[in-house]
Parts: sequence; C-alpha cells; structure tokens
Amino acid sequence: MSDDAIRQVLGLLYQEDTLKVLAALALGGKPEEASGLDREAVRRALDRLERGGLAVRGEGGEWGVRRERFRELLHATARPAAPVSPEERVLQSFLVEGRLRAIPSKRDKQLVVLDYVVQVFEPGVRYSEKEVNVALRAFHDDYAALRRYLVDEAMLSRENNVYWRSGGSVESAEA
Repeated sequence: MSDDAIRQVLGLLYQEDTLKVLAALALGGKPEEASGLDREAVRRALDRLERGGLAVRGEGGEWGVRRERFRELLHATARPAAPVSPEERVLQSFLVEGRLRAIPSKRDKQLVVLDYVVQVFEPGVRYSEKEVNVALRAFHDDYAALRRYLVDEAMLSRENNVYWRSGGSVESAEA
C-alpha cells in the first residue's frame, strides 16, 4: 500500500463534509439526516469515501463504513517487531515497570531474573545486609527470598552479614 493511499484517507477524514458523512454511517444513521448536509453534498462525500475505501454500498443500496480499510492501513505502515532474545522475553513477562510481579519458579527463568537483579550490585563493593535488603526491596517485596536465591546461586556471597557480588553477567567495556 502506498503513502498516497494513506494521505487519501487522512485527507478524507480532514474534510468536514466527508467526516460528517462517515460519522453518520458509523453511528448507524442516515447520512442525509445525521450529517446536516444537503442530498448533493452527501452524494459527493459518499463517492469520495467509496473511492478512498472507507464506505461501501450494500446489496440493498444502503451505505456502510468499511472498517477493514483502517486495518489495511495499519498493516501497511506497521514495522516488524524488533527481535527479542529469550532472556529479554523472560524479563518482559516477569517485570512490570522494573519490579518483579513474581519470582519465577522454573530455574532457567529464575536465573535470568536473578542475573538482572544482581546487576544493581557493583563487583568489588561490600554491602551490609540492610543495604542489600533496600536494593532488593526495589524489585520485590519478598527481598529475603531474593537475597537467599542470589546467595544460593552464588551471585552474592555472604560472610558476617556483609555481602558482595560474586556472580552474574558482566558488561564488557568494549562496545
């Protein structure tokens, strides 16, 4: 579908008479009565709407909106979705505005989420348990479970209530 077809439809919607007639059709009224236009103006508007693919005449002579035209235009202009890695797909399904809606029960998904969470901790920095809890509470209310999972998976290490990052992926400085 060409840009000309899109411009044609937008132009029809911009014109007051065709917009009134299309609105009357969409609301199920008779265009001559509902649009407030005279018979000749309605006929010209219907002809333009038909040529633009927005109106169609039924077998009984009645006019209706051809809603499929909008779908055709959407499909013609839609860009393909960017490819998403399996890890990104897991994160999209478990994160809502940066917070976990649930901690995954399947280990492979849990590892993806834990790797995402552990990124808030800088390698080589020591954290008190309180600091770890505050950071993890930003992700999920059950911060104790998150902390336990991170330690169990060796992404965080602990000694005498002091924690440090000991695992998880690390971004390369080369980019």
